[in-house]
Amino acid sequence: MSSASTTTPDIALPVGLALAEVLADDVPAGSADAPEAWAYRAIADIDHEIEREAHGYDDMALDARDVLSGMRHQEYAAKRRFVVVRAAALVPGGPPPAVEDVVAHVFVCHPTTSNLRLAETYPFVRPAARGQGIGTALLALGERLAAEAGRTTLLSYSEQGAEPEPGPGTVAATTGAGRVDVDAPGPRFAVAHGYVLEQVDRHSVLELPVADSLLERSGAEARAVAGDDYRVLTWTDAVPDDRADDVALLFTRMSTDAPVGGVDYEEDPWDAQRVRTWTDQLRGKGYGFLMTVAEHVPTGALAAFTLFEYPLDRPDFAHQEDTLVLREHRGRRLGMLVKVVNLEALAAARPQVRRIHTGNAEENAHMLAINVALGFRPAGGWAAWQKRAAAPAEGTVTA
Repeated sequence: MSSASTTTPDIALPVGLALAEVLADDVPAGSADAPEAWAYRAIADIDHEIEREAHGYDDMALDARDVLSGMRHQEYAAKRRFVVVRAAALVPGGPPPAVEDVVAHVFVCHPTTSNLRLAETYPFVRPAARGQGIGTALLALGERLAAEAGRTTLLSYSEQGAEPEPGPGTVAATTGAGRVDVDAPGPRFAVAHGYVLEQVDRHSVLELPVADSLLERSGAEARAVAGDDYRVLTWTDAVPDDRADDVALLFTRMSTDAPVGGVDYEEDPWDAQRVRTWTDQLRGKGYGFLMTVAEHVPTGALAAFTLFEYPLDRPDFAHQEDTLVLREHRGRRLGMLVKVVNLEALAAARPQVRRIHTGNAEENAHMLAINVALGFRPAGGWAAWQKRAAAPAEGTVTA
């Protein structure tokens, strides 16, 4: 009947609602449209509704295949998903619940190869179903699972369509950069449950096309500073086998060199196999990517990179993901150089793209300045909320 199990932890839900755990193993490979994948389609529908509420569009919402692909890949984190369903729609042997029968979901993620103190819990409730305690029940479930696993750093987030100006009714992150409206549903919920605002990421949007003159000027200025010691390479949908270790180092350094604010986040090591797993997951989501790297010619080492990801069946937008210049190579305009080259490659490969979304920590002044220079405009953002839990008693068995 479904890809969800009703044998799940008890939580305090309103009468008429039931909790079901979402299972990937029961869904045929690559079949997000299969009857068994009803819960994945419902999760995507909720995400699209919440994204439209925050931004007026749903470019950043998950699709069912995104959720399914992510749940199939558990190599580096233990992931669980639960949905809250109208109990009358969960009929053993009957048809799967309709999308509208699912009113909320929660994603729980525990990293398993690093950051073993960390537990991430992200509850999502349809706007029409808020105010009934559903989000509180889902957050409590995530915190209980964290305690059972011995996790002591609890992380969640909220989203905003615009960042408020400083003043009454707002709260700043512990970094001092970025703020949220404390009366908005997400921040109000987080504060009420004892979470602290540790970081705010600015969501920025770049409308395309970028003027050729701007790219030419910015690229020429960056190349003049970088000099002959650096050259750029661009890869589409695959990382060459002989550079996978170098790319793994860049992803690893993203976890140490990029600002994390007050979030208790430590190095997250990557290797060549993890790079291949990442490309496999993108392929499973129906995504492509463009990666531009800067190579230090005297040593052959990669000094910087930037990355676009995009759904192959939605040609109107792309996501600007990681951009990093290794600390030892900074001051040579490599960040601007790789971004310009990747923008030129995107224009050639996917000329239909009309907007690019990205996120940067509000305290990351250097990268924000590059984005502003290229024409990105602020469009809200994401807030990282953290809570410290008591460490398990000595001798406690944890998973």
